[in-house]
Amino acid sequence: MTGEPRIGDVFGELLRDALAVATGVGPRPLAGGRLPRPVIEIIERDDGLVNGAPAAHYLAGPQEWQPHDHRAVDRARGATLDVGVGAGRIALLLQERGVPVTGLDVSPGALAVCRRRGVRDLVHGTVDEHCASGRRYDTFLLLGNNLGLFEGRERAPAFLAALAAMANPGAQVIAHGTDPYGTTDPLHSGYHEHNRRRGRLGGQLRLRLRYRELGTPWFDYLVCSPDELVELVRGTAWRLTDVDDRDAPYYLATLRLDA
Repeated sequence: MTGEPRIGDVFGELLRDALAVATGVGPRPLAGGRLPRPVIEIIERDDGLVNGAPAAHYLAGPQEWQPHDHRAVDRARGATLDVGVGAGRIALLLQERGVPVTGLDVSPGALAVCRRRGVRDLVHGTVDEHCASGRRYDTFLLLGNNLGLFEGRERAPAFLAALAAMANPGAQVIAHGTDPYGTTDPLHSGYHEHNRRRGRLGGQLRLRLRYRELGTPWFDYLVCSPDELVELVRGTAWRLTDVDDRDAPYYLATLRLDA
């Protein structure tokens, strides 16, 4: 007994339990041994901040989505790679619309949940691993704040290069991000300043996820402003062509493959 979580598939386990609670099918966590317990994803930041969020939103149908989710899905065209497919909510709607969509995730448990929910084309791995497959796409989706997968200045060029290696001519990336700098909470603004003193982007988060007895290794996850995104994209095979900030501080960034 160390007090530290056991490293495991946190995301897959919480999605499995969230699906069981939502459907009433399969083992599920119980409160007091009787009532289904809400499934909570714990997000721990490296300065000690801990937040919890209900996992049910990963299963939400289109009627519960934010407006920017609908606008993003409406822009998908051609062969589409849903990067960080999660529980498959985006992929399922694209399938219904007849869009050829592939879901990519590093979590085996998340992919198992996707299969149970009816997502047909799934790949286990990272974008770096998948780009060796030879498959090509017209649209890459980074929704659910998955612009964060850029991680920071060091990782972003390689991530974008992996997407470019899988891109058909004229391909696009549609990414959901959040501008972190409108906050008045000193806990967050102080963290931004601490990051900058270390040479990191202000919103470059160092996180781990927790669920029950499981935890992930610590990882970087980027929350950046559109201006910072411009700098991250510069010099890559992509160019930023549009920022839709109608739901600020959330925004949709559209990148297109440079001709």
